[in-house]
Amino acid sequence: MNVAALKKLLEGVRDKKTGIDEALHELKALPFEDLEFATLDTHRALRQGFPEVIFGQGKTFPQIKAITRSMLTRKENVLITRCDPEKGKALKKAFPRASYNATARTIFIKSHEIIEAGRGTVLVVCAGTSDVPVAEEAAITAECMGNRVERLYDVGVAGLHRILHRKKDLWAANVLVVVAGMEGALPSVVAGLVSRPVIAVPTSVGYGANLGGITTLLAMLNSCAAGVSVVNIDNGFGAGVAASLINRE
Repeated sequence: MNVAALKKLLEGVRDKKTGIDEALHELKALPFEDLEFATLDTHRALRQGFPEVIFGQGKTFPQIKAITRSMLTRKENVLITRCDPEKGKALKKAFPRASYNATARTIFIKSHEIIEAGRGTVLVVCAGTSDVPVAEEAAITAECMGNRVERLYDVGVAGLHRILHRKKDLWAANVLVVVAGMEGALPSVVAGLVSRPVIAVPTSVGYGANLGGITTLLAMLNSCAAGVSVVNIDNGFGAGVAASLINRE
């Protein structure tokens, strides 16, 4: 149940095109559905503007399939994150309309057209090619939530001229998601060039002293540039959601 569907239902009752019993039947599943192994939040699109997202890691294929089917029955757009290739292949077979992004490890199944809800562009920037999977998760998430998204990849500080060459792209964005591993310096550089919110995403990419992304995380938390917010290690999804909320009309 989303805002558009609820509005249509209420208008149907008002115009006597939908009976009271039919409307009650539609509403009785709110605010959740008990699937035994999961409690699906069917009210989330009404509260937050986007339905519950399925975190695929740790869930079995039958569990993901059941949650997906329930959401599609309600005409919800379905986004699944952290979906490995084996599950991705099985879900595409079960749901032919599914689109699998192997780089981002996401699946998106569209029940209805995505309504553009952003005021401007969300620019996803990443330091190196090894950071692209996390950056793509952020980009796909923001796109599914109705944002115009542009990408700027492999522009890390080891070759500073690369990011400086794209200043116009940085300045044109309304919100920037900046993804980096290693020492995590790129968000500070970008934030020093723009007057927009910068969401920094540390990745676990790096040699031993990177400590699985902890070094990067701490570096970003200690940024000397104003306006930098930081999400958890490898959390492209969280960055995409935050960017979408900031960019929302």
